Amino acid sequence: MGEGTGYFSKLGKRILQHWQVYLLLAPMVIVLILFSYRPMGGLVIAFQRFSPFLGTEGSPFVGFENFETIFFGRASAMFWRAVRNTLILGFYGLVFGFIFPIILSIMYHELRMSKFRSITQSILLMPNFLSEVIVAGIIIAFLQPSTGVINHLLINLGIIDEGIYFLMRPEYFRGIFTFAGIWMNAGFSSLIYLAALSSISYELYESANLDGASRLRRIWHISLPGIRPTIVVLFILAIGGILNASFERVLLLYQPVTFATADILGTFIFRIGIQQSDFSIAAAAGLMNSVVALILVVSANFLSRKFSDSSLF
Repeated sequence: MGEGTGYFSKLGKRILQHWQVYLLLAPMVIVLILFSYRPMGGLVIAFQRFSPFLGTEGSPFVGFENFETIFFGRASAMFWRAVRNTLILGFYGLVFGFIFPIILSIMYHELRMSKFRSITQSILLMPNFLSEVIVAGIIIAFLQPSTGVINHLLINLGIIDEGIYFLMRPEYFRGIFTFAGIWMNAGFSSLIYLAALSSISYELYESANLDGASRLRRIWHISLPGIRPTIVVLFILAIGGILNASFERVLLLYQPVTFATADILGTFIFRIGIQQSDFSIAAAAGLMNSVVALILVVSANFLSRKFSDSSLF
């Protein structure tokens, strides 16, 4: 009791002493409580046969019946397909979308042509400020079978004889989705690594150069270890985002004929909850999605802390 009272007493004194900082923090805390923590009470829908007319208090409690439905019942086939596609798209994004910005930042760090670097960085950064709707529109326009730039290029090169509607072919969706993610996010992500690279002492590179180390050796033994903490933190965050594989981009790009490779948990929940008004099944699937994402983040952080000196928490 005494320790708790002492803690809150110290906290009160700290708030009074640095009230300006806490005043700046207050709006973010309020937003977090209102839009992140307060809605958690609605998770009870996952354990009910929810009716909007009865509300959460009047809807009958069914326990784990909704989870049994998505795991083994009428929604199981679509659910497990969505899980598989989510993991595959998340894995592609983790491997290619995570590694490419690291390579890009090292290339910029090693590049001595400052004007060329500034121009290309600005070009690569521009897609990050576009909405998913605009990005999807650009991709759809580029991949049109009759007017798209990609089809015209492939026809002129003699690779294909007639235009292909790539977005109607399930086998092409994952590649298109992954490329769109890299194009949209690589520029901004590379800036984070580039900032970490700029904090490495230049004397280390000079010493390695005097010792006869090649450029690849300097990158391997100085640059990569120097940004390892940043890589670890962003990797842990990326692990947590595997199950949230850009729902908006998938929703804008996929078609019913590409559900086999494009339907993910986010779009499955959207169709079940919004289009079919089965709120309980959608809430159960969303809760499972969040729980698994939490487990992935905690596990990645634990392994990182166990095998290295860097972790998120």
